[in-house]
Amino acid sequence: MSEQVKICMATISRFHSFEAALQLQKRDALAAIYSGLARYFLRRYPVHPDALRTFPWIQTPFEVLQRLRMLSTSQGMKMAWLAKKAIDHHISRTMPHSHIYMALSGIGLKSGKAAQDRGIAHICVRSASHIASQNELLQEEYSMLGLPFIPTEQRMIDREEEEYAQADIVLVPSSFARQSFVEKGIEPARIRDIPFGVPLSSFKRTCDRDPEFCILYVGNLGVRKGIHYLLQAFKKADIPGATLRLIGNQQPETKTLLERFPVDNVELLGPQFQPEVVNQMSRASVLVLPSIEEGFGMVMSEALACGCPVISSESTGGQDLYTDGVEGFIYKATDVDTLAKRFVQLHDDKTLLDSMSANAAKKAQDIGGWDSYGDKLIPLCVALAKERGHDVYGN
Repeated sequence: MSEQVKICMATISRFHSFEAALQLQKRDALAAIYSGLARYFLRRYPVHPDALRTFPWIQTPFEVLQRLRMLSTSQGMKMAWLAKKAIDHHISRTMPHSHIYMALSGIGLKSGKAAQDRGIAHICVRSASHIASQNELLQEEYSMLGLPFIPTEQRMIDREEEEYAQADIVLVPSSFARQSFVEKGIEPARIRDIPFGVPLSSFKRTCDRDPEFCILYVGNLGVRKGIHYLLQAFKKADIPGATLRLIGNQQPETKTLLERFPVDNVELLGPQFQPEVVNQMSRASVLVLPSIEEGFGMVMSEALACGCPVISSESTGGQDLYTDGVEGFIYKATDVDTLAKRFVQLHDDKTLLDSMSANAAKKAQDIGGWDSYGDKLIPLCVALAKERGHDVYGN
């Protein structure tokens, strides 16, 4: 007799996994979701208590100690490694009945094999580009800037690459991330991409746009996010009265980058809680995401939902979210000249800015929150479960 497809998920922390889990729960397809965080830190997600399984013994103290800046780099890397291995081992012994096991990359090696031994399909979920590609891109960028680079540990690269090879499929959030796997030799048929959803319940316009031209950036202030290119483009645009607002945590290289590429009228707002991020997105003329490498920049969909146009590099997944020239612009990463021209274009053409702002809000509504993600995920899981011999259906 056919049965409802059941999916077990695993994440080391939060990321997008809980939004996906809520979509599965809504469709009666969630068997369980594992997290390395204690329940207290997950309380804002209305996952059914019986479906939420936590293994907080290493990851939770790790995140607390990191936030308090009490770990050295080597200590942090060691704790992160232990946390991933420990939860992977725990899940391999406690996984409930399911047809699909979706594990964030880095924690699904042993548990993924255990799942497959039970006839459960293993989906390796990677929210960024291929781990080796990511490491290579960043190493090249840091070297070009003459800045010290802390590479991903080789044992972590080896572990993830073993997961990619073992899994039934690898699931990524963008065509940019997908291409990085193809370039590393993974068969295209084993890579699927589903863009993340738009958080409509939390992000919406709360006030009018500021009369002065304001460029907003939200994210870590480091090399991976292309902050140095943003600073150069803002200076090159030289827009009278324009402001560059930066929201996010400073990285070890932030001070050096700000000194090396000095600009006037830059506001460092530091990390902000969600309500203030929504406020700033509503006030901004445009949000920019100039990343060197990123699987999918969630801030782009959040900005669209606030009616804020987006300018993003091709390395962010922007092309899978919105249309170049309609809700914003997409440009080649590192292209300072083009980024500066887009700033000037939006500043000089208020009609275009107003049109893109309206289109941004409409695009977010058309996507329909995270429902679009769930609508694409369920058929994928049903097909994979059937390949494993299960007679299942999905809502």
